Amino acid sequence: MRYERPQTKALRERLAEAPRFITIVAGPRQVGKTTLVRAALTDVASQFIAVDQYGEPPSRPPFGFVAESTTELPGAPRDAAWLIRQWQRAREACKAHRTRHEDQPFVLAIDEIQKIPRWSEVVKGLWDADRAANLPMHVILLGSSPLLMQKGLTESLTGRYELIPLTHWSYPEMQEAFDFALDEYVYFGGYPGSAPFIREEERWRNYVLGSLVQPSIDTDILQMTRVDKPALLKQLFTLGCSYSGQILALGKVKGELEDAGNETTLAGYLDLLGHAGLLVGLHKYHRGVARQRKSPPKFNVLNTALMSSAMPYTFAQARADRSHWGRLVESAVGAHLCNTAGSTEQVHYWRESPHEVDFVISDAQRLTAIEVKSTTRQGALDGLQAFTNQHPHCRRLLVGAGGVPLTEFLSYPLSHWLEPA
Repeated sequence: MRYERPQTKALRERLAEAPRFITIVAGPRQVGKTTLVRAALTDVASQFIAVDQYGEPPSRPPFGFVAESTTELPGAPRDAAWLIRQWQRAREACKAHRTRHEDQPFVLAIDEIQKIPRWSEVVKGLWDADRAANLPMHVILLGSSPLLMQKGLTESLTGRYELIPLTHWSYPEMQEAFDFALDEYVYFGGYPGSAPFIREEERWRNYVLGSLVQPSIDTDILQMTRVDKPALLKQLFTLGCSYSGQILALGKVKGELEDAGNETTLAGYLDLLGHAGLLVGLHKYHRGVARQRKSPPKFNVLNTALMSSAMPYTFAQARADRSHWGRLVESAVGAHLCNTAGSTEQVHYWRESPHEVDFVISDAQRLTAIEVKSTTRQGALDGLQAFTNQHPHCRRLLVGAGGVPLTEFLSYPLSHWLEPA
């Protein structure tokens, strides 16, 4: 039986309702957006259109109904006029379907919508016209990353959509779908497409670099966003993956990069990488936002496959090097926290020399300090003690040896660890 992510159920439930909002399915590359939507449409009359595929055959709805062909001539531009033609065909198909099956939904799904120029303006006009005509057609829009859809959603579609965010796969998901052991998840990460290759590490590494990293940067960022120094952004990404789990001032980063520009440029590029689901720079915990932004970032990959593929260690070598494995485990914890954080929840680190706390998570009222230990070696938790001395209402949490088992920690979202013990 094919594994289905929990969001599949949420999408099916929305399609069972009357269409009130456009449904947006967005997330990083290769986390299963297309697979999820197609699974939800298995028993639903639909028209699925992939913007980046030419000559895409129409989806075949159930009940013996077939939507009008959406095949275009090779090389036909994917522009506003093309989008309007596809939408109009879907409208006609919806009307024909509803005459036979009045109580059953019809869905138009468009994959990689952000590749159409001015897509959000066109979608707004078409959606509003459908609402005025009371057309009962659901619309699902898929995009490779929140970064790519962010501008269009905020500028044109405010109040017209609901978001189903997809993040990188968690440890329980990779364990259930691909029988990953914990150490395999820590090293190989949570990309479902790369899972079949983990016994052939060179092939796995080539897949991650060629099919995930390169298109994520070259297509999802550089083609959709103005970047004055693309080589610099790529260098920053590689450096950040190598230093995942470490605090590194951007001033020092400049010394390791060619044509680095100023720190503002680097911070902007780091934000782009974060929005694309690749790499974040966590800020030091302060009560004031301005002070947080001025702190040196702590690099953390959002999928440990990105760190492992950027380093020369094999799986066996990584496990044998206690220091490197510790950074991988810490990066896996950081990625899990970032990927499961809600819109009002924050992930930071804390350091006041000589004390440091690996992660500090918070919302408007709750605060938890987290220390990660990847070995059974006993050691003092001076950082946690120093932080809780300053924040006496903070919850202290040790993850790993002597504390919450890593398997348990990776099985619950960030919000769970904000609750009192």
